[in-house]
Amino acid sequence: MNSNRVKEHVKSLIYNNKSLYSLYDKGFSYGCSDFSKLKDKFKGERAFIVGNGPSLNKHDLSLLKNEYSFAVNGIFYKTESEGFRPTFYVVEDRHVMLDNVDKINTFEAQYKFFPIDYKNQVKNKKNCWFFRMDKGYYNKTSPYFAIPRFSTDMNDKLYCGQSVTMINLQIAYYLGFSEIYLIGMDHSYQIPSDADVAGEEITSNSDDPNHFHPDYFGKGKKWHDPHLDRVERTYSYFKLVYESQERQVYNATVGGSLEVFDRADYYSLFK
Repeated sequence: MNSNRVKEHVKSLIYNNKSLYSLYDKGFSYGCSDFSKLKDKFKGERAFIVGNGPSLNKHDLSLLKNEYSFAVNGIFYKTESEGFRPTFYVVEDRHVMLDNVDKINTFEAQYKFFPIDYKNQVKNKKNCWFFRMDKGYYNKTSPYFAIPRFSTDMNDKLYCGQSVTMINLQIAYYLGFSEIYLIGMDHSYQIPSDADVAGEEITSNSDDPNHFHPDYFGKGKKWHDPHLDRVERTYSYFKLVYESQERQVYNATVGGSLEVFDRADYYSLFK
């Protein structure tokens, strides 16, 4: 039986046996961190979740020096150019991990969060925490494909939701933050005409027009179709979760197209 037939056989087993979905979607659990000591550690505080859209260049990140902040993926370009360093650093996407493994390993933050799937790639484990990541959102054979879910318990799992921001929002909730401000969330993408597109996977052949730095997903780097309609649907669900517990998420992005959350003026937050 060749490899393709094996894969199809496994998919068939999973599709026809719903009890296997949970095992397939949830991923690894062995070696995950114990997050108990972080539960509500920052209860009642506010935090900024930093997106990586072009609008991030319109924000003075030095204002976040005395704030709690989450940042992701290629934020190290901002660290190199401006010295900005977040409190919390998060990676979800495997392409980001594999294409930037050296920079990710040398990047310093008080807290670094990764799916347990990447534990072997993380050589410098100082300040690193590893969580179980449920990938059902991305699995087309899963009954939870493209369906938003929210975890309130990091010791159980965190759910994917089309954007690493969703992982950040679940972590922030578990840590106890009650007021979240999103910045750098442009909520718009273009696929360059010279990019190589193979299904959901895109390979860049030129500078990245969708992020604050041209090398973010620059030439030779791989990324996924962002599916902004799914992102917006998940945002809407997460907004309801936060509000049901009298917590709030605001969009403090300068410009951009994200209108799910109430707007806040970034610069007025520091007056």
